Amino acid sequence: MAVAMSDSYPVLAISGFASLEWKGKGALNETSGVSRTPDSQVMFAATTKRSYLLQNPAATCDVVEEAVNLAFDGRPGPVHIHVPESLAHPEITVDNYRDIKLDIRPVLPDPAKIADAASLLARAIGEKRKILALIGFGAIRSRAGEELRTFLEKFQIPFATTLDGKGIISENHPLALGVFCDSGHDSARKAFQRAEVVLSIGNSFAQHATFNFHDRLFENKTLIHINIDENEINKVYTADCGIASDARLAVTALTGELSHAVSEVAPARIEREPFLDATLKINQPNHINPGQLALSLSKMLPENAIVLADAGAHLAWLGFYLKLTRGQNFHKPGSFGPMAWATNGGLGTKIAHPDRTIVVGCGDGCYNLSGFELMTAVQYNIPVIWIIFNDGEFKLIKVFQLSAFYETGLIEFTNPDFVMYAKACGAQGYRVESLKDFERAFGEALRSNRPTIIDAVITRLAIPHYSPSPAGLVAGIKDMIARRLGNQKTM
Repeated sequence: MAVAMSDSYPVLAISGFASLEWKGKGALNETSGVSRTPDSQVMFAATTKRSYLLQNPAATCDVVEEAVNLAFDGRPGPVHIHVPESLAHPEITVDNYRDIKLDIRPVLPDPAKIADAASLLARAIGEKRKILALIGFGAIRSRAGEELRTFLEKFQIPFATTLDGKGIISENHPLALGVFCDSGHDSARKAFQRAEVVLSIGNSFAQHATFNFHDRLFENKTLIHINIDENEINKVYTADCGIASDARLAVTALTGELSHAVSEVAPARIEREPFLDATLKINQPNHINPGQLALSLSKMLPENAIVLADAGAHLAWLGFYLKLTRGQNFHKPGSFGPMAWATNGGLGTKIAHPDRTIVVGCGDGCYNLSGFELMTAVQYNIPVIWIIFNDGEFKLIKVFQLSAFYETGLIEFTNPDFVMYAKACGAQGYRVESLKDFERAFGEALRSNRPTIIDAVITRLAIPHYSPSPAGLVAGIKDMIARRLGNQKTM
């Protein structure tokens, strides 16, 4: 629920509740909050748009209708309904059943705000100032891909995405500069540094997308911020023009308004950094370089595929090296960032998109936290492909520990035999120690259309591409040293 709340998923959750007549008596699993029992109403209220306690069966349809409409209202989010055990008795019936009605009101942009944004952009285009579009997950949530592509091509505006916005437009597009975040591409980072006007669309400026909320990120820049939630505007960075709107509707309106002032724009000159990363050259016998694995996955990934990246270093490798073309999607665990969300979430994604290939990239730590969903996948024939980045350690936690404390603890572990586990569950399993083995296993997984685990043994020597500062790695290291020296002086 916390993930759905932070990442804007309209989820309806229904859970049990002890019989109402036993309230406060300490019944089995009682969570009324009375007489030293846990209070599940408070717990769900804290992680949803609203939590309901159904007490009258005649109110069932009214409660469900209100909850579902609230889930979709404005910025989407989860809602929850408690159903007491006493309402599930055989003699209890809902005698006034009716189909629920959806009345979802679109979040429309203020025409005056659209005019302001168009004026800022028209002036910048006329003065040949550098403009960059920064696209986040809100644009994907609103299905704004085609409208965005039309807008960017018409006005020749280069774009970068956050990790959550990755793939909304083909990453091979002539205006694409890659991913902008602390584990992103140098082309996107340098383009952002040069930009004088930033058009942010569906972006909430999360921690890793802003280099830990860098306080000078928008210094000497004009910021136009489009977000469906008005509370996100000015939350982290002050916008010169803020537009509270559904991203697709705002982009459509902005295209029309700006067309009145700008008729023709010369083709943009895109400065892309050469894709040279020393990490790809790190090799170890019988181990796969994780960056090379992500590149191989890019080559073999079917059209219209969805890649879910779980929380961990593999997320950084996939976000950096995986190249998505039009029709493919990528998603990570959002700003809440729990481990194992994709390990099990792949099942729901496949059920929702039965005609699309679903690939889960997860660490061995993630899979060990939540791997029993494989039995469900086998029982209901849900053909998800899990690629386990296996290095026997919590890589990202290790990196954080070393940077903060110069030592590590409790980050190494011994894995089970994932192939034997897969076969015990009735699924397919492959252990791969080379790119050739991986490509063969992935090809067989695609052809079989069965639940499959690919245990990819990766080298521990490779570290994800990372920059602690929008100015680059060297500048970030200097900043960290300066901060630490300053802290030592004050101790």
